[in-house]
Amino acid sequence: MTAQFAAGDALPDIAMETTEGGAVKPSDYAGNKLVIFFYPKDNTPGCTSEAKDFSALKDAFSEAGAEVLGVSKCSPKKHMNFIAKHDLTVALATDAEEGGLSDKLGIWTEKSMYGRTYMGMVRTTYLVGADGKIEQVWNKVKVKGHAQEVLEAAQAL
Repeated sequence: MTAQFAAGDALPDIAMETTEGGAVKPSDYAGNKLVIFFYPKDNTPGCTSEAKDFSALKDAFSEAGAEVLGVSKCSPKKHMNFIAKHDLTVALATDAEEGGLSDKLGIWTEKSMYGRTYMGMVRTTYLVGADGKIEQVWNKVKVKGHAQEVLEAAQAL
């Protein structure tokens, strides 16, 4: 499935599992800006750097009126370990194995490495306005400096 969601589109309102065992969906953030960053896997170098960078800027995002949510398909238990190991302060959610938000957005896709194909997450970040509409999308994110760039966009909104 290839879905293209861009600035001006409403972010699909699909529930994901929280680390506490509850559910969270984009509409839960209505009235606030939302930064939702999708990453491949807990405790890998790029994903750890990205989550730590967003955590370091969490207060600045709050001051800009933005909540931050990291999403992967890792289990809530893996998320809890990831949070504890790296002192993360941003919320993490688990997307459904099939039919989840990343599937709908078209960023859970077939990848290839060393001649082997597999399903994986394309590192993507969405900045969503208080009205639930996507304001900006960062595709195929390079981690270095990314959280700061997203913060500046959130502050300008």
